[in-house]
Amino acid sequence: MLVNLRDICAIAEQNNMAVGAFNAPSLEAVRAVIDAAEETGYPVILQHAEVHENIVPLDVMGPTMVALAERSSAQICVHLDHGENLSYLHRALEYGFTGVMFDGSTLPYEDNVYYSARAAEMCSGYDCGLECELGSMGAREGDVLTEDGAEAQAGGSGAVYTDPDQASDFVSETGLDILACSFGTVHGLYRGKPQLSFDVLKAIRDRVRIPLVMHGGSGVSDEDYRQAIDAGIRKINYYTYGAKYAGEAACEVADAVRASGAGSPVYWHDLTSAAYDRLVKDFIDVMKVFANGAKPVA
Repeated sequence: MLVNLRDICAIAEQNNMAVGAFNAPSLEAVRAVIDAAEETGYPVILQHAEVHENIVPLDVMGPTMVALAERSSAQICVHLDHGENLSYLHRALEYGFTGVMFDGSTLPYEDNVYYSARAAEMCSGYDCGLECELGSMGAREGDVLTEDGAEAQAGGSGAVYTDPDQASDFVSETGLDILACSFGTVHGLYRGKPQLSFDVLKAIRDRVRIPLVMHGGSGVSDEDYRQAIDAGIRKINYYTYGAKYAGEAACEVADAVRASGAGSPVYWHDLTSAAYDRLVKDFIDVMKVFANGAKPVA
């Protein structure tokens, strides 16, 4: 069933858990997200990222996500991730998305406020919650950070932490529903260990008192996830590691066929089936960690 972003984060708030938000740029990934949610009984956020438009267009994936979510027994928010253009957000709203994110984090603060407020006005005409971002998570999804890069983002001169006082102003000036904030995580893969500032996260939470969002969770330990959830994180984006594991599963099938020496072709459907199976397993494990000890709520 389709659930509004505000409502699904309210469920997370009530149960001191985080809802997993999974980018799914293929039918196998969409099915894996929904099947994992149905099996675990936890709510889930099914996402399409604007940056994945070149992999599968919103015009194709958007209606597919909404239709499959509506017929599912799981509680599902269909969400637009990292929308950078208001016209792109509007298309998602028209397809029936129940959550959208406007990402103005690379803009000057005043412009971020202005366009985030415009996005809130757009959402008010739909049954849709709004996520916005303040601060910077550095690399785009799919990038790899060196150890030095990870350290810089997590406390050195390259860090762009969300300012707690500015976050309070940002929330009141824009009318957003949930806030993606920077406290030491970055998008993509780390080669070093993430250095998270839970003090920054707690200070933001104390000032804004709304659900917070964690982007860039690759390489974060289960214990760090739990600390972040206890500090107010209610939505956690997850993509890079799932895509990596699915790719590895597909490669294993292809390697096994080639190693057999029988001259058999590598069939595409065998690769996608292996990727789907690996995604379901990974997503179930991740949802249980993000549940933070909460019982299934479906």
